[in-house]
Amino acid sequence: MGLILKNGIVFDPKNGIRGEKMDLFIKDGKMVAEKDLGKKAETIDLAGKVVFPGGVDIHAHIAGSKVNSGRLFRPEDSRMRTVPRTNVTRAGSGFSVPTTFLTGYTYSEMGYTTVIEPAVPPLKARHTHEEFHDIPMLDKTGLLLLGNNHQVIEYLKAGDIDRCKEWVAWMLLATKCYGIKCVNPGGTASWAWGKNVDGLDDPCTHFEVTPREIIRGLVDINESLGLPHAVHLHCNNLGTPGNYTTALETIDSVKGLTNKERSVLHITHLQFNGYGGDSWRTFESRGVELAEKIDKTPNITVDTGNVCFEPTTTMTADGPFEFHLHQLGKQKWINFDVELEAGTGVVPYEYRKDVSVNAIQWAVGLEMVLALKDLAKIHLSTDHPNGGPFTCYAEMIAWLMSKKARAETIATLHDAVKSKAAISDMDRELDLFDICLITRGTAQTLGLANKGHLGIGADADVAVYDIGVEEKDGATIERAFRHCAYTIKGGQLAVKDGKVVNAVTGRTLWIDTKPRTDVIEKDLRKRFEGYYSVSLDNYPVQMDYLGESEMVMERCKK
Repeated sequence: MGLILKNGIVFDPKNGIRGEKMDLFIKDGKMVAEKDLGKKAETIDLAGKVVFPGGVDIHAHIAGSKVNSGRLFRPEDSRMRTVPRTNVTRAGSGFSVPTTFLTGYTYSEMGYTTVIEPAVPPLKARHTHEEFHDIPMLDKTGLLLLGNNHQVIEYLKAGDIDRCKEWVAWMLLATKCYGIKCVNPGGTASWAWGKNVDGLDDPCTHFEVTPREIIRGLVDINESLGLPHAVHLHCNNLGTPGNYTTALETIDSVKGLTNKERSVLHITHLQFNGYGGDSWRTFESRGVELAEKIDKTPNITVDTGNVCFEPTTTMTADGPFEFHLHQLGKQKWINFDVELEAGTGVVPYEYRKDVSVNAIQWAVGLEMVLALKDLAKIHLSTDHPNGGPFTCYAEMIAWLMSKKARAETIATLHDAVKSKAAISDMDRELDLFDICLITRGTAQTLGLANKGHLGIGADADVAVYDIGVEEKDGATIERAFRHCAYTIKGGQLAVKDGKVVNAVTGRTLWIDTKPRTDVIEKDLRKRFEGYYSVSLDNYPVQMDYLGESEMVMERCKK
């Protein structure tokens, strides 16, 4: 049976639709023309309601070994939110690190249908896919940590781009991931020796390769492989005063590398690199300056990494940063290395309104969006759960759409936010088209052609919100975006009136890079026999680990 969504007020940035009253038609999990609907169809009247494509979260830590470590590490977080089972859903718990099933239900209740796990250590990919299989309601995929992979760095040091490209291609196919992730390039590798890197030209310990060389090398490889998404980069010097200069230099580092279809570099959770000052005492926002730089620079996209004032669990493959955070807050701390591939840390943290640094951090993420002219270049995120849980998105949207809501919050913050950030003087208020763009245009940045829009042939992922087009009341906006009127996933009604009514199954997305294994076979055997704790034959993730899956791209063998 098909589905007719009647009389909705539709927003679809990819197709230039700005609040038009329209009927939409769904059949076999896809958006179709009315003539192709067939004779049997159910109708849902959406008069007075706003219709978006399903939300696409470009960066949220929802699955894998560090996420599970965060759950085990923080029983107090589990007690902060417990949800009983229903006739449709399973029980769940966790506030900043919810259980797998609760993750899927909560995202769906907010109108999100696709989420990207942005940091998969290759050796831990099997565990990540097991959790993907558990998470309902969502399509998922993972970005593979390669910026501190020892073999990648050795190839780059030798200038052997061709073999490095095939190593990357083999890794992506073996782990069934979607794209390249680079975290504190050179810094996490140095952390194995208790060290870090300070700038783009600071050599990585032992390997003597610089972050600049790693970034440019991986961007070259990404473009040569024709991957759908740009290199997804967590910059060096994250979370330190004055680090905005590192972000500016990183943006400039890929000058001359172009792609007509998309950006060549995506800088993630940029808020954490938007800091001025030379100490915590002189700490200030540089969000506006970064926005101006992004507007002027082609082939760069970013996501925000906003913070909200909630207790949370920080987790990142940037081991040195987590140790620094542990020292600052004297909180408990996990650190571990994943053999020759990556490292990570986990530390609890709470952003507080009465702390000057936290108040300014809150401003930085909002300022970048409000100052940016080309909103297609920026996407909403909290770097879940690092800046706060993804459940804060509704509150973020209210702050972006309502100056009054921002002012009410500013009045509760440390006074430093008024003198060391620009947020108090910013009058801009985003409209629903803008919000749709920064939460759904994400699909175009990721290269997911069938997502983030409502055109013919798109996946029938739809979110319906009970909100007026001109609404400016912060509480009303937040309420509408926290609990969808309807969420439709793959053509099936999944959420009604903010509650899950059908626990649908999502898919795992992956790419087939068709590596030329003969080019690197000798290196593969040597590396696995000499250093790895698993055999080469047992390393790749088998297809049956993926459950329902979809291959998004196939590389043509050259």
